[in-house]
Amino acid sequence: MSDTDSASSPDSVLVIETVTDTSQAAAIADVAAVTFPLACPPHSTPENIAAHIGQQLSTARFVEHIEDPVKQVLVIRDGADGPIIGYSLLIHEVPTIDDVRAAVLAASGGPKAMSNGAVTEISKMYILPHHHAAHNAQKPAHALMTAAIHAAAAHGSSYAWLGVHSGNQRAQKFYAKMGFTRIGTKTFDMNGAIEHDFVLGREVS
Repeated sequence: MSDTDSASSPDSVLVIETVTDTSQAAAIADVAAVTFPLACPPHSTPENIAAHIGQQLSTARFVEHIEDPVKQVLVIRDGADGPIIGYSLLIHEVPTIDDVRAAVLAASGGPKAMSNGAVTEISKMYILPHHHAAHNAQKPAHALMTAAIHAAAAHGSSYAWLGVHSGNQRAQKFYAKMGFTRIGTKTFDMNGAIEHDFVLGREVS
């Protein structure tokens, strides 16, 4: 995948690109601050949500992601020079969590798929709420996920995985439509509050 790819047909104004310029980090962080709370379970406290945003979704954190050679930040724009309406964070390395690594190993067909970091985590995948509807017959979330899968393949990965909160049925349905199946579970620490995620995975072709 090139640094800038059309998200759909030539008449679409949706554009997806890999971010290499750290000056875009602030705009991505702004989108993250809006979208993350919408995916949190109802029992999440405002204090825990705010703390997570400050610790994990700050401008400085996205600068680190953009500069990290193992990570890849994708953004989707409304027009070639338009505003960022969503983003995805990919991590091109073998899972570091034991339970996740075991689940991916079992689901991906053995150690060969895990060699040389040939696994990609789709760590984050968010679209601003008022942009979820189809745009010129192309849904932004589908376009961004498709680009993420293509990016994983371009990196040499044969398998992709992600975590989704066990109570987020809407997200689970979306991921199922995109070819993901449940392969395990993991926990998620949000400022001291332990949440439970399903681990989903799919082959990358």
